[in-house]
Amino acid sequence: MNLQDYFSRIHYSGPAAVDVATLREIHHQHLLHIPYENLDVQLGHPVDLNIERIYDKIVERQRGGWCYEMNGLLGWALETIGFKVTRMAGAVMRAVQGDVQIGNHLVLEVMLDEPYLADVGLGDGLREPIPLREGSYQQEFLPYRLELLQDGYWRLHNQPGSNVSSFDFKQEPASEQLLAEKCQWLQTAEESPFKKLFVAYRFSPQNILVQLGKTFIKFDDGRTIKADIHDLSAFNSHMAKTFGLNEDFGELWPSIVAAHERFVKSDKQPGSD
Repeated sequence: MNLQDYFSRIHYSGPAAVDVATLREIHHQHLLHIPYENLDVQLGHPVDLNIERIYDKIVERQRGGWCYEMNGLLGWALETIGFKVTRMAGAVMRAVQGDVQIGNHLVLEVMLDEPYLADVGLGDGLREPIPLREGSYQQEFLPYRLELLQDGYWRLHNQPGSNVSSFDFKQEPASEQLLAEKCQWLQTAEESPFKKLFVAYRFSPQNILVQLGKTFIKFDDGRTIKADIHDLSAFNSHMAKTFGLNEDFGELWPSIVAAHERFVKSDKQPGSD
């Protein structure tokens, strides 16, 4: 595991300094060059919290990952530089589904002159870290809001174009056992949304790129473009060019097609469940 190789992976050429500017740039470069994706879960390949496995997958094999992997790798890199990082248990959609969601997301607190919330593992969440204090935050065309709830949890209200409207977290170290249990459940339970649909996300300088099964979505300030990809060869080429995933999706293609047909018949937006 080598920090310079991680820097090369995210195309970062700045200093390894413990300051806000470095934190923001590394966070942003990570999102630009590493896609959020659940390919391993869809294929039934086990994933865990082991940082050496995560590093090999994302840095050496040029893959992406989901929250436990994306934020796990970012946390390792920041700690290697010298930042003080705390892993916190997030709860995506706790506002709707309650405390059962706690641990289904990994987020990071990075302590500098004040605590910062860092998160490269939501897919289409924060572009850059934000101070861990209540308020509204505008990042390019994307508005966010951070709220402290009466029960002691923080709630990040995500930008309105996302399928994930919010997640909650407490400002305390996560139970690693809880994270491991939730990681296992999300990749094995048939009711897990990660089992139902292949997804990939990547930020570009101007917009956010989203793949929900066969449906490609590109959205920016005031404009959303959608297109379905109906051919495996075209899908392979598209995933390599758009998301940097140079994989053969042949094994997964039948389930991608089947999932698309289910959503079409149910008249639901892919990824809404």
